[in-house]
Amino acid sequence: MDWVILFIGSVCEVGWLVGMKYADGFTRLWPSVVMVFFMAASVGCLGIAVKTIPAGTAYAAWTGASIAAATLVGVYLFNEPATALRLGSIGFIMLGIVGLRLGGVDP
Repeated sequence: MDWVILFIGSVCEVGWLVGMKYADGFTRLWPSVVMVFFMAASVGCLGIAVKTIPAGTAYAAWTGASIAAATLVGVYLFNEPATALRLGSIGFIMLGIVGLRLGGVDP
């Protein structure tokens, strides 16, 4: 269950990144509020997950999944480039997360 919470935290991290883009340097109120909400939720989920997942593993998986998801969201929402190298690199990040999960590092 803690891995699910960690994944939710990664999704929330992407939420605050998108909110940051729309907040336009904190000049727009509601996108800024949404961003702060997702920031708190993201870190809160990480805090719950590290109760049972080793901190280094949880942080690596949390940031890795967030990086991958943020890149894909950027491609979809903000027309960022979707080159083969970029998408392949995301694949390697995801393989690393799977390796951490399956590698027996959980207590």
